[in-house]
Amino acid sequence: MKLSIIIVNYNVVYFLDNCLSSVYKAIKDTEETEIIVVDNNSVDASVDMLKTKYPNVKLIENKENAGFAKANNQAIKQSSGEYILLLNPDTLVEETTFAKCIAFMDAHKDCGGLGIKMIDGNGRLLKESKRGFPSPWVSFCKLSGLIKLFPHSKRYAGYYMGHLSYEQTNVVEVLAGAYMMLRRKCLDKTGLLDEDYFMYGEDIDLSYRITQAGYRNYYLHDARIIHYKGESTKKGSLNYVYTFYNAMDIFAKKHLSSKQSRLFSLIIRLAIWFNALMASFVRLFKSFFQPFLDFILAYIGFYLLERYWAISVWNDKDYYPQSYFLYVIPCYILVLLASVYIYGGYSKNTKTTRLISGVAVGMFVLLVFYSLLPSSLRYSRALILMGSVMTLVVVIISRLLVRLITTGKATLSDNRAARYLIIGDETESERVANVLRNSKMNCEMIYCQNDTSQITDIIRIYLISEVIFCAKSLSQSRIVSLMSEMAKTNVHFSIAPDKVEFIISSNAINTPIDLYTFTLNSINQEDNRRKKRLFDLSASFVLLLLLPILVFVIRHPLTYIKNCVLVFFGKRTLVGYTAEQNLNELPSIKPSILTTTDSVSDLQTDNSVAHRLNMLYARNYSVERDFNIVIKGIKFLGRR
Repeated sequence: MKLSIIIVNYNVVYFLDNCLSSVYKAIKDTEETEIIVVDNNSVDASVDMLKTKYPNVKLIENKENAGFAKANNQAIKQSSGEYILLLNPDTLVEETTFAKCIAFMDAHKDCGGLGIKMIDGNGRLLKESKRGFPSPWVSFCKLSGLIKLFPHSKRYAGYYMGHLSYEQTNVVEVLAGAYMMLRRKCLDKTGLLDEDYFMYGEDIDLSYRITQAGYRNYYLHDARIIHYKGESTKKGSLNYVYTFYNAMDIFAKKHLSSKQSRLFSLIIRLAIWFNALMASFVRLFKSFFQPFLDFILAYIGFYLLERYWAISVWNDKDYYPQSYFLYVIPCYILVLLASVYIYGGYSKNTKTTRLISGVAVGMFVLLVFYSLLPSSLRYSRALILMGSVMTLVVVIISRLLVRLITTGKATLSDNRAARYLIIGDETESERVANVLRNSKMNCEMIYCQNDTSQITDIIRIYLISEVIFCAKSLSQSRIVSLMSEMAKTNVHFSIAPDKVEFIISSNAINTPIDLYTFTLNSINQEDNRRKKRLFDLSASFVLLLLLPILVFVIRHPLTYIKNCVLVFFGKRTLVGYTAEQNLNELPSIKPSILTTTDSVSDLQTDNSVAHRLNMLYARNYSVERDFNIVIKGIKFLGRR
C-alpha cells in the first residue's frame, strides 16, 4: 500500500462529503490507496452518509469525542501505507495533489513530513502553510503583532517563516495538521501523535520530533488544497484561550528547558489573555456603539428643546428643575430607544419603518405614563412629543452617518438582491440555479457562465456577490486556480457538489448550508431571535403572575416556577425542538420546556413527524406559533 489517507470527522458531514469527493478524484492518478475515516461520535448523520455513499471507506466509529490526536493514532495503527496523510475534513484537494506529494517524498528520502500550499474559502493564501517552532521569542513576535510590522523578516516573522517565499519549495520547521503527509519509517522513530493534546499543538509537537529524529519537514509550493479553516472555537472566547494555552504549555514543558518553559508560559499567558480581552472589548464596542451614539445625540436634542421651550414659552430659563436633566430626560430616551430595539431598530439591516414604529410606540408609552403621574411631575407633554420626533430624526441621521463612514453609502440597510455567478456547464448550472430560485428569498439575478476568461469583468460589471462553482463541471484544480485569481474581488465562493442539494460556502465554516433551509422567516434570523427572547421574557413573567390560577392545572408547580425563572433569565426557552436524530442540522436554540410536538399532543408522533415539525418550526418561526404551543401545552410547563 502506497498511501493511507486518514480523516478525523466530528459533525461536519457536508464538508466531509465534499472532501471525500475530491479525494476520490485525486487518487485516480496515484498508486494503491486506502481511505480511513475516524468519526468522533458525530450526531449529524456523518456515519450514515459514509456507509451509504462511500462504502469502500474504512470507518472507525468512536463512541465519544476522542480528540484529534487520539483519533488519528487509532487510524495510523490500522493503516498500511508507506506514506500516511493526515487530512482535515474541511479541505478540498486538487486532482494532482497526491501524485505530486508522493513523487516528492519518493525523491527526498530525508523528508519525514510534507506540507503544501493552502488557500482559504475565499481564495486567499493561508500563512500557516509553513511555520516555525514557537520559541518564546517567536511566540512573543506573533502575539505582540511584531510579525505584522515585519512580515518578511527572519528575526520577527519566524512564526510563519516570512523570509521564505510561498512560491518556492523549502525546508520548514512546522507542518499544519490540516494536510500532513508522513513517512511511516519516520513515524516508527518518532512515535505517533501525542495524545496529551486534545486540540491544537499536536502538529507542532510531531513536527519537532520529526526533526529530532534526523528527518526534515518540507513545504511543497506547487501542490495546493482549499482549507475552509473551521473556527468552531472562536479565538476571542475563553474556551479557545484555555485550549490553546494548554497546548502550548504542554509543548513548552516537553521540549524547552525549565527556564525557557517558564518564560514561554508567561509570554503566552499574557499575550493570549490580552488578545482575548481586546477581542471582547471590540465586540462590546460594536454592540453598544450605536445605542450609545443615539443616546448622546438624543440627549443633546432634548436639552436644546428644553432650553428653547423654557425661554420662548415660559420666559424663564430655569423653569425646569435640575432633576429634569439628570433623571427625566434620560428616562425618556431609554424608553424610546428600548422601543426602537424591540422593533428591530438595532438590527444589522434595519428599515425606516422599524425606526418609526419603535419611536411611535415609545412615545405612546411615555404619554400613557405621563398621564398617570401626579401633576408635580408632569413637566411638559409638548416636550415628549417634540423630543420623540427629534429622537426619530436623530436615530435615522446617526445610522446614515455610520453607514456612510463605514461603507461609503448613506443607506440604512443593504437589501439589494444577491447576485450569483454560477460557473459550470449548461445542465449543471441550470440545476444549481433552480435550487437557488427555490430557496433564496432575495435573489435578483443568476448569471451562468461556462467561459471563465472574463470572470473578473463579469463580477465588476454585474456586481456579483457570490460565485458558485459546479464540482461536476470543473476539476478541483480549476476551482482552486479560479479562486486564487478572484481572491481580490471580495466576492464569496461556494461549491455545489454533484447531485446533492447543498452548497459549501466560505461564509459558514463548520455550518452546513442546506439551500432548502433558506426560507422567508427562519428562526435563525436576528429579528426572530430577538422576538423569541422578548416573548420568553414577557410570557415567563406573566406565567409567574398567573401561578395562583394555574396551580390547579399545572403538573409539578415547584418545577413550573423553576422553569419560568430559568426562561426569564435566559437559561432556557419556553418552546423548542422535539428530540430527534437530525437536530444538528437545525439552527441551535436553548434547551426548551415545551417542544413542537406539544402542539399536536393528541396525535401519535414518531421520529419522522418530529423531524418535520422541527423543520417547520425552524423555517417558519413566529411568536404566534410559540404562543399557540404554550397555550396547548400549558399543563406541561412543570415538565422536569
